[in-house]
Amino acid sequence: MRKIWLIGALSLVAVLALACGSDEDDVNTATPPELIKVSFALDWFPNSNHAGIYEAVERGFFVDEGLDVNIYVPGDPSVVLSTIAAGQDDFGVSYQSVLLQARSEGVPVVSVTGIVQHPLNSVMALEKSGITRPGDLKGKKVGFPGIVTDEGLLAAMLAVDGLTLDDVQMVNVGFDLTTALASGAVDAIVGAYWTHESILLEQEGFDVTVLRMEEWGVPDFYELIIAVSEDTIANRPEVVQSFVNALQRGHEAAIADPQGSITTLIKHNPDTVVEDLEREGIERVIPMWTEGAPEFGWQEAERWEAFTAWMKDQGLVSTDLDAAAAFTNEFVDN
Repeated sequence: MRKIWLIGALSLVAVLALACGSDEDDVNTATPPELIKVSFALDWFPNSNHAGIYEAVERGFFVDEGLDVNIYVPGDPSVVLSTIAAGQDDFGVSYQSVLLQARSEGVPVVSVTGIVQHPLNSVMALEKSGITRPGDLKGKKVGFPGIVTDEGLLAAMLAVDGLTLDDVQMVNVGFDLTTALASGAVDAIVGAYWTHESILLEQEGFDVTVLRMEEWGVPDFYELIIAVSEDTIANRPEVVQSFVNALQRGHEAAIADPQGSITTLIKHNPDTVVEDLEREGIERVIPMWTEGAPEFGWQEAERWEAFTAWMKDQGLVSTDLDAAAAFTNEFVDN
């Protein structure tokens, strides 16, 4: 009888052990929540401006937020805001001036993050030209990539010295800006980033003079921003919040280790990243991510108002454009 009781007791222990093991197995093999797929269009080929984005990918910050992010470079980056508005892309890198123009034309897109706090666009000339201020451009050839806003930006700089666009010869050189300047085809260029093209020229042995736009009559503006559609903000705010959270963490990681972020950038884009160029570029661009901002991504209402007013004065946007509707800090200040 005692033997029967012992067998029964052992059987009960075995059953309980199996039950407990089953619960543990259920926990260990539980299917993780399915990631939300989002499409993210860049504004140009991956470079130091995008280092924080790739840090967020490399360190799993997007996955931590429940997102499966597909980053790509469109064949025509000028259509990014249109594809976002149409729902073909969820997020995109764009520019404050371009976003304001798009909204002026009825494209319902909003900036949710200010990546670069100040202009990177600039006027460049070779040091040997003797050009040190906008007034020195009188009678000179100025190469530009054919973008209308670049003409408006240059016009504002020229006005500081009492000149207009009629006092210079604008030459559309496409995106061969550095080649045009180095070859002497033009005397100066506008539309070139002082964190990119100036480094290219320096590495080719040219001494360069850079005229920063915000120092010569152009209102301070956000060079790079993250754009989202009004529809996404209204109907999927949690996705926007998750994306911005990961983006902030990625940029904080890049700020903490700039050169490490370029190693990550190269790892994800081995065939397109020029290492020497981007290792110098990251040191120049990182201060622009946070300079004057209380936290990464923050956008000042006054700057949006001032730049919108300037674009209205230049005839680049409609006079009834509402600057306040073009951006939000809702997802940054959270």
